[in-house]
Amino acid sequence: MTKKRVAIISLGLAIGAIAGYLYYYFIGCASGTCSITSKPLNSTLYGMFMGGLLFDMFNDWFFKKQKSND
Repeated sequence: MTKKRVAIISLGLAIGAIAGYLYYYFIGCASGTCSITSKPLNSTLYGMFMGGLLFDMFNDWFFKKQKSND
């Protein structure tokens, strides 16, 4: 794994964590019955996970496209 790939995935983790917390803060779950959005930690970790996966998916697509152009 190159430094560029790690940096892109780390960026996805950071953006996902911020998005997860903002989702909890602005939308959340008032009743407390929602397993993901009832606590800020759960929402932030879920956002990190999804952001990392999303950026990794685009990372793979970008590097495959870049290799095919070489």
